[in-house]
Amino acid sequence: MKLGIMQPYLFPYIGYWQLLYYVDTYVVYDDVNFIKGGWINRNYILSNGNRQLLTLNLKQASPNKLINEIEIGNNQKKILKTIFQSYSKAPYFDSVFPLIEDIFSTDEQNLSLFLLNSIQKIVNFLEISTEILLSSQIDKDNALKGQDKVLEICSILGADTYVNALGGMSLYESDVFKKNNLELFFLKPLDVEYKQFSNVFEKNLSMIDVLMFNSPGEVRNQLQLFNLLRK
Repeated sequence: MKLGIMQPYLFPYIGYWQLLYYVDTYVVYDDVNFIKGGWINRNYILSNGNRQLLTLNLKQASPNKLINEIEIGNNQKKILKTIFQSYSKAPYFDSVFPLIEDIFSTDEQNLSLFLLNSIQKIVNFLEISTEILLSSQIDKDNALKGQDKVLEICSILGADTYVNALGGMSLYESDVFKKNNLELFFLKPLDVEYKQFSNVFEKNLSMIDVLMFNSPGEVRNQLQLFNLLRK
């Protein structure tokens, strides 16, 4: 079984979804510390030909809190208005905007569960079969850190292959994974380009942008554009 583990992000870029698409089981890592200034509650969209940052307001967010200990704020309507104004003329707006509205209309206030819901809704929309789990719901030794914690999650879930985003290559030792009967791979996204409003392509925007300009079938094809690397 191929396993991936990543923190939850707000409508993350396509590389995040490539990892989720490739593995059999995907663990949303929500019982780790919140990273201020990261992508957990913000991302870029395309607005008037330029990158625009969307930020989901949070209540008393702190690096001293776990992601699942934080609540969201109340600027969802403002975010929806910005998305509407930015993408109302996009080719797949009519099918995608109701999905985004549905995600933001939830009564869920917990950041972790809000993001899990958004991930699951998009997974269902794209007809992806990957199993999605929350790390906080896995009975494990939470005193473990980093690589040791990942190895225990792999053991508990019965994985034989662990796949990580390329940016985490320095965090893991292939020999240690081998000793634990695990293959270790890192996913490197290839360049994914599609037609936006203008001839100048803005890459690595939020998944919102990908969905607005591509059919679900086209997105699934793009999710396969990556290389797997060994350390």
